[in-house]
Amino acid sequence: MGEEVKLYGTWASPYSLRVEIALQIKGIKYEYFEEDLKNKSFDLLKYNPIHKKIPVLVHNGKPIMESLVILEYIDETWTNNRILPVDPYERSVVHFWTRFIDDKVMSSVQKYYFTGEECEREKAKEEAYEALQILENELEGKKFFGGETFGMVNMAAIAVALTTPALQEAAGNDLLTREDFPLISRWSEELTNYRVFKEKLPSKDELVSHFRSRVAVANPSK
Repeated sequence: MGEEVKLYGTWASPYSLRVEIALQIKGIKYEYFEEDLKNKSFDLLKYNPIHKKIPVLVHNGKPIMESLVILEYIDETWTNNRILPVDPYERSVVHFWTRFIDDKVMSSVQKYYFTGEECEREKAKEEAYEALQILENELEGKKFFGGETFGMVNMAAIAVALTTPALQEAAGNDLLTREDFPLISRWSEELTNYRVFKEKLPSKDELVSHFRSRVAVANPSK
């Protein structure tokens, strides 16, 4: 029986990229649909009518929303090249760190760059720095998050490696520096040279240009 797999995403989204890399690792053939978030397609609104967000994976007509949920669905549906551990405790650890990356790290990073109020931005910067320091400590003695293999936590952390450097260049300031975060910097280099990731990686210049306009809108006085 043939599998119908579709992915609705955007080229600059690390959340879409997470899913693309998981599909690539699994060797799953899929059809990709680039979304214009200012003019969302009929299909995106049909498959995700509540949040109206990307990414959305459609498997044999059934939509799955939210990147972390999609990653777990992919791993449970196609069991080759596992990206999640089988052991329940180890899986719980993975779930903790993926949520930490989204809810603490990237949430505070986005607030820092896209909040206009100076006092709120400074608070978000402190929170982002603290969260990044926790991630830095987690990489001590490891090649990747979780050890020597490229698993789901690293897919979640693509947002750190991809979005944060582009945002700070677009805004003209430094948050994630090699001096303060040498292990994350080394890990980011390993990640960008990882074959599957490299094949899907958008160019840095395109990302910086994309985020520069967004930062300018959020901070018109800068």
